[in-house]
Amino acid sequence: MKLFVIVRKDLTTSQQAVQAGHAVAEYMLRGLPFRRWKNETLIYLGVKGLTQLRNLKRKLEIDNILYTEFREPDLNNEITAIASDVECKIFERMNLL
Repeated sequence: MKLFVIVRKDLTTSQQAVQAGHAVAEYMLRGLPFRRWKNETLIYLGVKGLTQLRNLKRKLEIDNILYTEFREPDLNNEITAIASDVECKIFERMNLL
């Protein structure tokens, strides 16, 4: 089982690391049946910025792919990262972080 974590690359490297961690924590806080990942393969992917992350969310919703998101209070509650344990074509086309 893989967990895909998608982070905004318009953040600093340190912020990306922290936001990715928050996305994993948010994912783990969710109850079953959503949470299936058991600390196995972890894949970090990146998108250019907020607009691209929002577009990704829309695509996932259209395809009924479950995900969790993290919104950073210190960045006006903007979405900074999402996590999903569903393998899909969308993630295959994305670049590693």
